[in-house]
Amino acid sequence: MTKKELLDKKVSAVSLGCDKNKVDLEKMLGRIKDYGLEVIADVEYSDIVIVNTCAFIQPAIEEAISNIIEMEELKKLGKIEKLIVTGCFPERHFSEMKENFPLVDAFLRIRENVDICKTIESLYNVPQSRKFGEGERVFTHSGAYAYLKIADGCNNACSYCTIPRIRGRYKSEIMENLVSEAKNLVARGMKEIILVAQDTTRYGEDLYGKNMLVELCRKLCKIKDLKWLRIHYAYPEKVTKELLDFIVSEDKMCKYLDIPLQHIDNQILASMRRRLDEEKTRELVKLIKDEYPMIKLRSTFIVGYPGESGKAFKKLLQFLKETQLDYAGFFPYSREQNTASFFMDKQISEWKKKSRLKKVQKIQEQVMLEKNSLLIGREMEILVDSFDESTGEFQGHTQNHSPLVDFGVRFVDNGCVRVGEFVKVKIYDFNGNDFIGEAL
Repeated sequence: MTKKELLDKKVSAVSLGCDKNKVDLEKMLGRIKDYGLEVIADVEYSDIVIVNTCAFIQPAIEEAISNIIEMEELKKLGKIEKLIVTGCFPERHFSEMKENFPLVDAFLRIRENVDICKTIESLYNVPQSRKFGEGERVFTHSGAYAYLKIADGCNNACSYCTIPRIRGRYKSEIMENLVSEAKNLVARGMKEIILVAQDTTRYGEDLYGKNMLVELCRKLCKIKDLKWLRIHYAYPEKVTKELLDFIVSEDKMCKYLDIPLQHIDNQILASMRRRLDEEKTRELVKLIKDEYPMIKLRSTFIVGYPGESGKAFKKLLQFLKETQLDYAGFFPYSREQNTASFFMDKQISEWKKKSRLKKVQKIQEQVMLEKNSLLIGREMEILVDSFDESTGEFQGHTQNHSPLVDFGVRFVDNGCVRVGEFVKVKIYDFNGNDFIGEAL
């Protein structure tokens, strides 16, 4: 096949996993588009499909397998020609992939993402090009926000986590490159940038010998048309008063912080290899709530970790009642091979994990219901993310709610609303999943 014939092919992608994985895929699609191939949304009308996978925990692996099998079925039916699997799943189980998925044409490890165009050429026996461009990211979601991945890998070695084995040691991106990328995102219409990494609060320590997260944020906030800058995945031991002061004092910083705490019991925290004990964790939460009350807190917790006694679990429930976190997500412990916790005694049964998950979710749902009821009747500034043709409603989010992970705002049009713009909305209800309002 000639390159001219190859350029008639259409490419689509299935995006799985976290927002960091999404950035990897968007950059791959940017390379593909720069090469000259057309990127489309519908896999059934494409010639080449990329399944970008997650393999952090077993449910993510199962989701990846399901999607790969689904694409293999489309290939059997002749609806697609080539199937490529990328992301964390091949990185974690590369030696087993070809045997288990014989219809997949290529498996790319994470470091091979940059070779996506070279791989496509080889699959069609096209003479190798000498040079491949990076291109502009192809966004895989609607709305005027984008994720900026500031580092890859992780040095924390939490006992339950597979990320260091999959992604390697922590590696910060060069600050000048990040600022340049952010400027490009804003020039393309992005109003909000969300900083992501496995641990954003360690940014720069490997490159510059000191923590540079605040300095990075300071430079990004100078970008003229950027409206909001948000921080995800801030490890608790690295959340400093300097960072909190900057979030509060800088108008462009979203008054929001995502801090994964994982638990509150000292024995569990030590076994997890978390660096803050119960006392320090409580001090951090109290500091933010007392001195920085405008900052909304999101966190995540693991229930059913090996050795989690009934007493330890009750302590977690009490902690949630006392601290009244604004948002929290909960995950049942997943026993992953090649992690320290895999080999631990006192593994918790699946039914007990599910039972505890329901209990902890019920507590937090009540907390959030009470908090959210206080917002009814208020006016909020909303960044409009999408329009639902079936309901005639717009969907958006506030600076206190991160898109896709927190509560959204659904509202009806006042005649001048557009996706990607800001609008004032008056809230008149909360349905448990979204705020309901009307544009002013």
